[in-house]
Amino acid sequence: MGVGWTRRAGAVAVLLGLLLVATGCREPRTGGDGTAGIQEALDRRAAAVLAREVPPQDPAVREFAHLARVPLASWTYRVLDVRREGATARVRAEVGHRLDGYDAAAVTGERLLELVERDGRWRVTADRPGGGAAAQLWQQGPVDVVRGTHSLVLGVGQEPARLREIAGLADRAVPAVADAWPGRWARRVVVLVPRSLDDMAALLGEPAARYRGMAAVTTGRTGRGARTPADRVVVNPEAFGALGGFGRRVVLTHETAHAATRADTSAATPMWLSEGFADWVAYRGTGLPAGEIAPELRRAVLAGGPPAALPADGDFAFGGDPAAAARAYEGAWLACRLMAERWGEGKAVAFYRAVGGGTPVPRAMAEVLGTSPDAFTRAWRDFARQELSSAPSR
Repeated sequence: MGVGWTRRAGAVAVLLGLLLVATGCREPRTGGDGTAGIQEALDRRAAAVLAREVPPQDPAVREFAHLARVPLASWTYRVLDVRREGATARVRAEVGHRLDGYDAAAVTGERLLELVERDGRWRVTADRPGGGAAAQLWQQGPVDVVRGTHSLVLGVGQEPARLREIAGLADRAVPAVADAWPGRWARRVVVLVPRSLDDMAALLGEPAARYRGMAAVTTGRTGRGARTPADRVVVNPEAFGALGGFGRRVVLTHETAHAATRADTSAATPMWLSEGFADWVAYRGTGLPAGEIAPELRRAVLAGGPPAALPADGDFAFGGDPAAAARAYEGAWLACRLMAERWGEGKAVAFYRAVGGGTPVPRAMAEVLGTSPDAFTRAWRDFARQELSSAPSR
């Protein structure tokens, strides 16, 4: 496994804007006048979760016990829909939680609850995920916690030494990203380390095959909202464990860069910019030659010259030709490195923010870089020939 494989395994936050946390926004429907009492019951349950005093008859008492070490700042329920039949009710609710010192707003998910009314008080008798809802880490077992200087690492079924190592890598990644991406962002990162690939996929609500070979992904809402919650870097313990120390460092720095740039990333941000920028940050200052970082692109350049165009969003998909996906990531990295070296790092950051803010790429290139997409593409192709035609590769 060379550095090129490491980069491909690490540059995996391709779900930008897809792994969004859904929140309900309509008023709850009720089948009677019991909504207030049901909300009060859920508020009491939330207080019990925070106080670590969930009663033994609660259907999720074992699951809540797994939260014992997790530093919760809040736990809330918001009733979205009620279907009441006499003394029983089926409730769809938004459940939110914040991690103390890390989340600016609640991370939310949907739960389906059943309640029964006795002596004028409602209590929960069943609790399960809403349709299509992703699992939470504490549903997979007792959560171990390691606090770093800039990181919070939550793991299930992991050796303490591994969690401490990941916290150390994240603590190193945060200042490295801050040096490349100035301005306002949290400057801290939450890392989730599940027991297996299957458990990772469950946390993301997707099939495991989608993440095989990926070392980590970063989730979170895109956009500039002030109430955007902290991202979660979710580690694939199998692929991450197969990397060497340098590869793990690149992975955590790449993912932390995604967390830092999240508020300035939108549906308008092309994949070559979001993935290339994260890789540029991850490899910035390492001193590695381009041929080691981009071996697949180098092979393509030596065989027939650089690609005719910057990578399209579809080129980054996993599950197809791994060499083609690698060339997409490597080409994106080289484009962002070119931008930083020729126009300056400040201009590269300004261009990223302009595009994420809704300025079309051609206009942003003209206004920020003083160039055009065609001219930039020609410069990128020339840069690829210059950097990769004779660069050594291990």
